[in-house]
Amino acid sequence: MVVRITELDNGILVATDAMPDAESVVTGVWVGVGTRHEPWRANGVAHLVEHMMFKGTKTRSAYALSSAIENKGGSMNAHTSREATVYYARVLPEETETALDVLSDMLLRSVFAPKELERERMVVLQEIGRDLDSPEDVAYDLMYGGALPQQTVGRPILGSAKVIADLPRDAVASYVRKHYVGSNMVLVAAGRVNHDAFVAMARTRFAKVPRGRRAEIVRARIRSGMVRQDKEIEQVHLLFAFAGPGYKTRASYYATQVMSLILGGSSSSRLFQKVREKRGLVYTVHSSHASLREAGLFQIYAGTDPKRLRELVPVICQELKNMQKTVTRGELRRAKAQVRAEFLMGRDSVMRRAEMLGSQMLAHGKPIPADVLVQRILSVDADAVKDAAHKVFSKKPLVTALGPLEALEPYDSIVARLA
Repeated sequence: MVVRITELDNGILVATDAMPDAESVVTGVWVGVGTRHEPWRANGVAHLVEHMMFKGTKTRSAYALSSAIENKGGSMNAHTSREATVYYARVLPEETETALDVLSDMLLRSVFAPKELERERMVVLQEIGRDLDSPEDVAYDLMYGGALPQQTVGRPILGSAKVIADLPRDAVASYVRKHYVGSNMVLVAAGRVNHDAFVAMARTRFAKVPRGRRAEIVRARIRSGMVRQDKEIEQVHLLFAFAGPGYKTRASYYATQVMSLILGGSSSSRLFQKVREKRGLVYTVHSSHASLREAGLFQIYAGTDPKRLRELVPVICQELKNMQKTVTRGELRRAKAQVRAEFLMGRDSVMRRAEMLGSQMLAHGKPIPADVLVQRILSVDADAVKDAAHKVFSKKPLVTALGPLEALEPYDSIVARLA
């Protein structure tokens, strides 16, 4: 890992991960704001801003922005999460300057033309409509809203259709002015890139970005309880969500990641084997740990036939209890091997290395060397995994269910099974 970092005068961090043998470069801007930083009455503005950055600047039309990259054989994209918005382009090494020039033009000189804004509203509303046709996506949105009620961080990333339909242009522009500042930005390049040359390009193009202030957050408050929505569909979509550690809580964070793999992270995991392979209760079952800066949500998802729901819940609850009591050497060895292999094999990917570097710079203000990350995983022992399971599953869950729910037992009954 040949990572170098330079801070520009306006607070922007420029980080490069040099891969001399790579045949491409991924150049990106990681902006440390997302859904949780939106004004209360503007749910979806972070995601709408992401769309609008591609819709024309003072010097380029929307077509000119995309063709500037694609004419050189490259590609460009973006995504919004609860804590970050990312814009990136993948190009041949000789087109690195072109990519950075286009990205800086988008982020510094987008005009948010009224006609383009009206068109893009329709696009986002269709995107929201598409997700509403996906019961699994709806279930996850219900889960976040129930676990993080009345908090911006718990609202849908795509936004509210009503808000998007009426959001004024000034709200979009003011969000950018407030948050797209040097203190919230990291410029990243991974691949065949020269750090000093990249810094020189960045300094020229991003010098006028004001330093501003780092985006503030309101600490997440995770709730328990039940969210149920009866709906006549083929399956029940069931989610258990527990308060877990944030990515700043180092010791328990890594132990929780390993625990998630053992419990439901692969086809050899406990849930997959017990719920699907041995009983045939589901097609899909898995666990994951979604971390924010100061908190996290440990999630178990299962989709099942409504007739099998009564049998499914006790099996899941029993596995969550078992996770706190026993961890075999084989399970621990396999989970560590999976994490280590996924991480190290990801080092072959220019895109993956750019994503990791950008995420680490936003989260920690510095990169975490590969050998350090691997060692943190390998140092997790069975007692740490059981302790992580106890810390997570000793709390009451937020149970979310969508579908025909006649067979779903009461919340108190589920809590009793977990006790």
